[in-house]
Amino acid sequence: MLYLMKGLKCHSPAMHKVAGSLFKAHTLKNTLGIHEQQFQISLSSEKANSYNYIIVGAGSAGCVLANRLTEDPQSTVLLLEAGPRDTLLGSKRLMWKIHMPAALTYNLCDEKYNWYYHTTAQRHMDRRVMYWPRGRVWGGSSSLNAMVYIRGHAEDYNRWGRLGAAGWDYEHCLPYFKKAQTHELGPDRYRGGNGPLHVSRGKTNHPLHRAFLEAAQQAGYPFTDDMNGYQQEGFGWMDMTIHRGQRWSTASAYLRPAISRPNFSVAEKTLVTKILFQGTKCIGVEYVKNGQKKKVFANKEVILSGGAINSPQLLMLSGIGNADDLKKLGIPVVCHLPGVGQNLQDHLEVYVQQKCTKPITLYSAQKPLNMVRIGLEWLWKFTGEGATAHLESGGFIRSEPGVPYPDIQFHFLPSQVIDHGRVASTMEAYQVHVGPMRSTSVGWLKLKSSDPNDQPIIEPNYLSTERDIWEFRQCVKLTREIFAQKAFEKFRGPEIQPGNHVQSDKEIDAFIRQKADSAYHPSCTCKMGQPSDSTAVVDPQTKVIGVENLRVVDASIMPSIITGNLNAPTIMIAEKAADIIKGLPSLQEKNVPVYKPKTLETQR
Repeated sequence: MLYLMKGLKCHSPAMHKVAGSLFKAHTLKNTLGIHEQQFQISLSSEKANSYNYIIVGAGSAGCVLANRLTEDPQSTVLLLEAGPRDTLLGSKRLMWKIHMPAALTYNLCDEKYNWYYHTTAQRHMDRRVMYWPRGRVWGGSSSLNAMVYIRGHAEDYNRWGRLGAAGWDYEHCLPYFKKAQTHELGPDRYRGGNGPLHVSRGKTNHPLHRAFLEAAQQAGYPFTDDMNGYQQEGFGWMDMTIHRGQRWSTASAYLRPAISRPNFSVAEKTLVTKILFQGTKCIGVEYVKNGQKKKVFANKEVILSGGAINSPQLLMLSGIGNADDLKKLGIPVVCHLPGVGQNLQDHLEVYVQQKCTKPITLYSAQKPLNMVRIGLEWLWKFTGEGATAHLESGGFIRSEPGVPYPDIQFHFLPSQVIDHGRVASTMEAYQVHVGPMRSTSVGWLKLKSSDPNDQPIIEPNYLSTERDIWEFRQCVKLTREIFAQKAFEKFRGPEIQPGNHVQSDKEIDAFIRQKADSAYHPSCTCKMGQPSDSTAVVDPQTKVIGVENLRVVDASIMPSIITGNLNAPTIMIAEKAADIIKGLPSLQEKNVPVYKPKTLETQR
């Protein structure tokens, strides 16, 4: 989505206990003999290289956990991140490709801060290999994403509860969304006003955004003033994780404020390759830094926050997963847990594009001289067209009568995107990103080999059910209906994509197969559930089932994908998990009202 613009605070992973260790070793030499002395020295050095908690991954969840767990000065925490820091010489301006909101596609399409994953060839999508960017930098994917802040629908979380994630229903999750957030419009029953994550609304008031919202109402859909509050259903202005013109990632919100705490250590460019066990008790991790393999130990817990691809990958590399698959790769089995890597869910979306008859889109902003002007204004004072991701309006609707809550999402953009923004826009145009929210197609990921540097095999299994194909057809038809409304009359040129030649169901289905792409929302690969559920990987306390002292806290533990973007829910998961790890009772807000349609007999 190229709209406009095409340091380490690291103590060595060792606690300062060497003097005590040497004293113990000296005492033992005099009392127990040389063998006992050598044994004790190895034990002491292990203890010296030890923390209470080791968090793997400084992404959307890991940064939250690091901040919350180090609030207790008695808890020592080591945070390990495979990628680099998100600043240069302490400056955000020098890393403008991350922090300038409009520059977001630079890193979506760059391997430097990105795992750059690809799926298998999709058999229901004309054998296309799909591109999956994932963050590999401080802040993780919150340093790469489009900064859209969407929580999902209350019923998403109630469904989690029904699926076995006890204590993760809406009344137990809403307080953690609020705890995380400071909304620029102030706190209310749904919004937070005192959290580290700053959330704002778009400032451009672009005429095409206004036309989109007006057209949606002309088509019969309601306006909602807060799709993260009482009423998700309808169209309105979207919330964004942008603060004072800058991307507000979890590195900015949570990591940097905690970085000076004496009980907190963070290492960058550090690839964790294996979880260490004594029997089924997790005791630490093995990692590679600067080409050297090292070990570090946790005397309380190791917490995986690598995301929906890296967390299951690391579990399987460490012997936790389907025993048959692990044995084929020569990996010793620590715990047979067949759900690891299964239940993979993602959102697929397509762009419906219309030519614009007036020169008001972002096309001119992408001309070299204008890019320089926009960039200089942002570098100078964090304002202007560089200070937004331009996805400022959107909406949620139901695909047909009988659907109880929204299952289609829209993001509107006053520009044209081609191939994830890797190809420059060619004309004055606007588009909507549209896709189903609760697809019935479910995939999996597995190890390609026992080498941690090998990317796993990713099989999302897109469009493998008739229901998903039908929903996408609806997405195109309902979008065309909105674009045909009177509000767009003075802007509407010919349809670029799918194009007027695409009309029949068969033609629309072919277009979807050729043009739909990931919305970058992989999730659910370490599903949370009851220990009695053979497909569950973690229990409702986020503990990995069948082993000790190991948790997973990130988007992989979602039992099912939510109705919307995944960054806000991932931050909520980490906020809630932090209280669980600290042994605190869960926050709860009962009887918070949630909108329901007056009737389900109509689609709108």
